[in-house]
Amino acid sequence: MTDVVTGEAVVVEVRIAQLPSRALALLIDMTVQFVTLFGVSQLIGILAWNADEALVVMLYIAFTVSVLVGYPVVFETLSRGRSLGKLALGLRVVSDDGGPERFRQALFRGLSGMVEFWMLGGAPALIGSLISEKGKRLGDVFAGTVVIAERSPRQYGPPLEMPPPLAAWAATLELSRLPEGVAATARQYLMRWHDLSPAVQHEMGVRIATEMSAFVSPPPPSGVPPFAYLTAVLAERRRRDQVRLAQRIGAPPPDPRFQAPSQAPYQPYPQPPAPPPAPYGPPFAPPTQAPQPPRPPQVPQAPPTTTPGGFVPPA
Repeated sequence: MTDVVTGEAVVVEVRIAQLPSRALALLIDMTVQFVTLFGVSQLIGILAWNADEALVVMLYIAFTVSVLVGYPVVFETLSRGRSLGKLALGLRVVSDDGGPERFRQALFRGLSGMVEFWMLGGAPALIGSLISEKGKRLGDVFAGTVVIAERSPRQYGPPLEMPPPLAAWAATLELSRLPEGVAATARQYLMRWHDLSPAVQHEMGVRIATEMSAFVSPPPPSGVPPFAYLTAVLAERRRRDQVRLAQRIGAPPPDPRFQAPSQAPYQPYPQPPAPPPAPYGPPFAPPTQAPQPPRPPQVPQAPPTTTPGGFVPPA
């Protein structure tokens, strides 16, 4: 599986690591640390045979702390969240926001791991992993990290549908320079789009779309969101692959959707629709003025009658 790191964020097909996988990775790491400690202690004993006893004890303590704390901190910082055990089982430590693990977070995890595993036998880590919804131990809680599994079955989901307003523009794209890694990054981002927060959706979308635009021409029309731009490019790339495969085997395209769209002028990308009105009309608003009392009905009066001389008799 392709491991893609874009800027400050990691975009991978991930799932929360299960407890058995994390336990096996921890066992591998602790075995490496124990073997390293044993070898270093033997070397110190040989080299400091006639040295001062206090110096020997100080060296033992210094190397023990360096191996127990420095091993996970150095490996996870340099490899972006992977130790030897996690690398063997396809696990990675990432930040809660999906970004790569930083040195400060690795240091928090290393210091807490020395207490959780080497001093208390792993009981706090086990209890915390069982209680937490994401399987976090105390070091992950304090550091703001989570352990994820990268080696999962490749699931591409349903095919990406071409946005209708961008179909004519996508038919003119030059896609021969688009690297597979950039396309895989965009595909993984679109698959996980609904699982990201709005801020991360926009930030990662702009970053990936900017990177893709360096290999794709012509540029997109103005006002196109990053999500729609990436969807149109990948959908057009897939359509051309389908057409090329059909021509190679001498068969017609399997679906009329793979036919090239007509060169119609670009239509602006539609804005999101307005929210629907309330099901029972507008909400009730209390009157601002006091209601007036009803007026009594007026009885119609008969028109006055006149005499032949024009005299009107009194009522």
